[in-house]
Amino acid sequence: MQLPDGLGLLTYSTLVHAGDTWSQMRDSLATYVPEVKARVSPDEPFGVSLRLSGKAAGVLAADPDERASLGDLLDREDLFVYTVNAFPHGPFKGASVMERVYEPDWTTEERATYTCQVADVLADLTLRAGRPGLSPSIQTAPMAFAPKVGDEAYVSRFTSQVLRVVAHLADLEARTGVRVKLAIEPEPACYLETTPQTIAYFERLRDPRSVAELARVARLPLSEAEGALRRYLGVVFDMGHQAVGFEDVRASLIALTEAGVPVFKLQAAAALWVEDLDADVVPALREFTDTIYLSQTTLQQDGGRRSFLTLGEALDAYAGDLRPTELRTHFHVPVFLEEIGPFRTTRPAVQDALRLHRELPLSDHLEIETYTWDVLPEHLKTGSITDYVTRELEFVRQELNTSG
Repeated sequence: MQLPDGLGLLTYSTLVHAGDTWSQMRDSLATYVPEVKARVSPDEPFGVSLRLSGKAAGVLAADPDERASLGDLLDREDLFVYTVNAFPHGPFKGASVMERVYEPDWTTEERATYTCQVADVLADLTLRAGRPGLSPSIQTAPMAFAPKVGDEAYVSRFTSQVLRVVAHLADLEARTGVRVKLAIEPEPACYLETTPQTIAYFERLRDPRSVAELARVARLPLSEAEGALRRYLGVVFDMGHQAVGFEDVRASLIALTEAGVPVFKLQAAAALWVEDLDADVVPALREFTDTIYLSQTTLQQDGGRRSFLTLGEALDAYAGDLRPTELRTHFHVPVFLEEIGPFRTTRPAVQDALRLHRELPLSDHLEIETYTWDVLPEHLKTGSITDYVTRELEFVRQELNTSG
């Protein structure tokens, strides 16, 4: 939905629905999104965040009739696509995902080709929708799972692939008039995890060697290559990810802005937070360990921090070291909840970020990404998935209406 006062477009991620194949995603799109639109935007067009797996992107990129059919569906339901989640290339529902979610990583031809296919599909959908002022965005993985990045050569390989995609985006705009933006999403346990790491990597992308490489690949004058990087490459800022790392999200967003790193998508997400961990609540926390996703967890003890790939590993470590502990874990929970069972959520970080966005619009694309409905403990689910998504959208809209 279009927010007032230049605050951008707001939607929710269809990553919450089944969508590992194009037929699954199309069914989810036709089933759930119109229900949500009827509740939150009945009289205005509703923007969609479309999850496209590698298989789905390949189908749409290769078949103009299927793209036309998708365009017809969107038109009938008064919908338009303004962002695509192209982070998970492979399966994301129904079976263990864990660190496979980062594969293929950005060192591979497969990741670059997939991203270019998504860009081509987005440009075509934007033209079909007749929305020439729309600059759609692609959400992508934070380069690689950190344990895989062993040396400088690995970083150079994925940097070259990113530059190749930026070159494709520049050519795509020249051919179609549609500017598609690539947004990298920092995440715990990845090469890009913290805001300082992200800023440092963008500085590397803008150093003379990278700019010269882009100029060569894109066949651009050197004087235009750095501008192309700023025009087509930015970040997704996931409030939950940065809160898990104990970042001050307001300060992080200001730091990105001051460093000239564009926030192409501002993502409202909340994580599970235990301010004072004690042995009595550990059994209740263990209910959140039965998940197919990584649950990167940070323990803060005596001012120091330890990071773990899963909540279960963190709880095992705590059992052997019962000092006063604060815990935050990458388990997405509904953004409208301040508490979930006996625990808190990082909703205050979401509210801080939205307050800053109200004061200083940071991005034209906003999205809620709580994809864990299917793995929430059953006793914590209330209502349908449509109810849940609607409540999240209404919460964010209300926060933006009242912030400041």
